[in-house]
Amino acid sequence: MPIYSYKCASCGHQGDEMQKVSDAPLSVCPSCGKADYAKQVTAAGFALKGTGWYATDFKGGGKPAEAKPAEVPSHACGTGACPACH
Repeated sequence: MPIYSYKCASCGHQGDEMQKVSDAPLSVCPSCGKADYAKQVTAAGFALKGTGWYATDFKGGGKPAEAKPAEVPSHACGTGACPACH
């Protein structure tokens, strides 16, 4: 759902409003009540709700830890030729 920035030309109140794309723009300022509340031109912002690929794939933000190679057990023979090595 998009987040729009608004500013009132009368009192200067600024606010971010989450609205559907199909919703009509707001016009009444929640601070002073005048009909001078207008959308501002800003970078796109949106909020993802619920579950989905964005919640499961990107929520951690970091890279997965690298897998370490399995350690080879050491044996008394040191050559790997004894029956215990096989």
